[in-house]
Amino acid sequence: MPQLQLPIFPAGATEINSRIAVRKEARTVWYIHGHLPVFHHDEADVRSFRMCTSQMIDGGTVKPKEIVKTFGVPMITVKRSVKLYRERGAKGFYEAKPRHSSASVLKGEVIGQAQRLLDEGRSVPEVAQELGVLANTLHKAISAGRLRPSQKKTRTALPR
Repeated sequence: MPQLQLPIFPAGATEINSRIAVRKEARTVWYIHGHLPVFHHDEADVRSFRMCTSQMIDGGTVKPKEIVKTFGVPMITVKRSVKLYRERGAKGFYEAKPRHSSASVLKGEVIGQAQRLLDEGRSVPEVAQELGVLANTLHKAISAGRLRPSQKKTRTALPR
């Protein structure tokens, strides 16, 4: 016959629910089930925190709202982490994140046209509209040094 295990948490532990508690000890966060430690990670290790809490949620040990209440993290973050865990498993939290670099819209002839229009003294929004690209794309290219900024035309004063 299975024996009932009473939740006897060590002093200083914070209950997540009646079965799981968490305790921070010298920059290490420990997760405790009953009276046994089941997982630990450095307090600054966000990936391990998300993986562990997602694993507990997926296994039915804790509820998302208990994680939100105990740790003060946004519910959407918890949901995203659980989704990642369900789709990719624990390895999903530790894989190198691909650098999101959108395909360059400004290449070849388009960047040449953009520079020519900027050299004529046209504004970034005008150039963007003519080329059918976002002004933000042109601003990023200017910041990255791929385009030179527009040389604003100075107005000549009209005789009075």
